[in-house]
Amino acid sequence: MPWTTGTGAARRGTRMTSTDLSPPEGDELADALLDLAVPHEDIGALLALRPRMTDDPELRDPLMEAAGRMVEAIGRVDGRWEPEPRLEAHGPGTPVARSFVVFVLLAVLPHIRAYHRERGVPDQVSRRTLADLGRQMALHRRRHGTGGVAHPGWLALHFRGELFHLGRLQFQRGRLDRLTGEGLRALGEPYGPGDPTLDLHIPDFLGPLAPDACDRALTAAGTFFDRCFPDEPYPIATCHSWLLDPQFADRLPKTSNILRFQERFDIHGTWDRPADSSVIGFVFGDPDLPPDALPRRTALERAIGDHLRSGGHWYVGHGWFRR
Repeated sequence: MPWTTGTGAARRGTRMTSTDLSPPEGDELADALLDLAVPHEDIGALLALRPRMTDDPELRDPLMEAAGRMVEAIGRVDGRWEPEPRLEAHGPGTPVARSFVVFVLLAVLPHIRAYHRERGVPDQVSRRTLADLGRQMALHRRRHGTGGVAHPGWLALHFRGELFHLGRLQFQRGRLDRLTGEGLRALGEPYGPGDPTLDLHIPDFLGPLAPDACDRALTAAGTFFDRCFPDEPYPIATCHSWLLDPQFADRLPKTSNILRFQERFDIHGTWDRPADSSVIGFVFGDPDLPPDALPRRTALERAIGDHLRSGGHWYVGHGWFRR
């Protein structure tokens, strides 16, 4: 089945066939897995699964369909996490089902890399951005003891060209949501729902959220987006994170990196539903840990656990600042 894309292939006037959506094989597959930081203990199993993924129509056809949808969306800015591709004939706990999304992303890989090159994205930025696949696989193995991808929908942002890893932070080409846009408009700012914004994300694997590291990342982002996306002005940056919960001001020392990070933003409220499991998963590695089992080794761990044990909850805060 042929595919026509709305981005790279279409802009070049070419037509993409199902062969173009086949995952790499052999040494090329092994090299791609290494570039994507896939854990070494998962590489052998993925190499062994590749022939089955492309020879069995019950696997090949949904793989091509899912990859085709993602390739068609490369370059768009819509902020949607993709639902995890499902296999009708395979249970969710099987190795094939757990690895399916990996092969979908591998099929998309040459197309997103081509888009990066067209936009002038430095190779190092491209590789570090897409290597989030390996990190999500390492997280899945740490939590469940098996191969798989912890948050497959999150990776759609990387493989559609919406999100880029720059130093300590990740930056997503986005648009103001209704809450933030209406809040800014009410403040008299010349922005509203649907206007461009850079959404900031904070990886959990890069150590402390040091102010100087954030400064360098923001400087790098300014240079990067001005050069690679000159047709897309991003006058403001936004962040939606539990790290912006104002309650931390009562729980952490004034010199805390989290409070210093919050100082960058005009924080204009929080979600009305708790984000306790997200906070526990981010800080302690397992979102299902009960509050009574949380360790108290650091000021952050004590703040989070003590607040929960006292009957409190943590919430996602919304913040913005001018770039």
